[in-house]
Amino acid sequence: MEHALTATKTEAPAGGYYDRIARLYDLTFKVNGYGRSLDQYFATHPLPVSRGAKILDAGCGTGLLTLAVLRSIRFPVSITALDLSSTSVAAARKSVYYSSRRKRDVTFTQGNLLCLPFADESLDLVVTAGALEYVPLEEGINELARVIAPGGHLLHLPVHPSLIGVFLEILFRFKSHPPREVKDQTERHFRIVHQYRFRRREAIGWSKTAILAQKV
Repeated sequence: MEHALTATKTEAPAGGYYDRIARLYDLTFKVNGYGRSLDQYFATHPLPVSRGAKILDAGCGTGLLTLAVLRSIRFPVSITALDLSSTSVAAARKSVYYSSRRKRDVTFTQGNLLCLPFADESLDLVVTAGALEYVPLEEGINELARVIAPGGHLLHLPVHPSLIGVFLEILFRFKSHPPREVKDQTERHFRIVHQYRFRRREAIGWSKTAILAQKV
């Protein structure tokens, strides 16, 4: 069953806010080496997908994670980059167009993480970073689990408690979830394959971790 693309009361302000600050967001994460850190992570932790896999970047922002996923996979796949902010989706589309030769592997859509436009158990992998912090965690994890096929995977990069995390909460108007809650909610639907801490000398390591989990 296809789900409607209506925004919730909690998500709608975030979408409008990112429409206004998409350029600042993109510049911030390009300058701090976010993409390089993702490339290094994927080099040592290859994504568990095969040729033709259906992948969703839920809350793609300006496409930094989308591009990193695309760079890490050497065979044809089908990636959907989805965000509530139309400005961010346009920026992600432009970034992929100018940065990758594999434009046909990626489609872009404006949509709501809490009401994804995908049938039940239709995706092989969902990646998400910086999006679950804008929604109730249980609802967000439940919806991501709904669209992932049994045996498929979820890779999410939650914000962990830190001074930088607090700064980012203020700057980008989100609220991080306690690590214990993130783990517990993930384990309601998934088996955690690994939890990864980025190196402290990397800017991404000041605020992010990575959790790869397989749907059971």
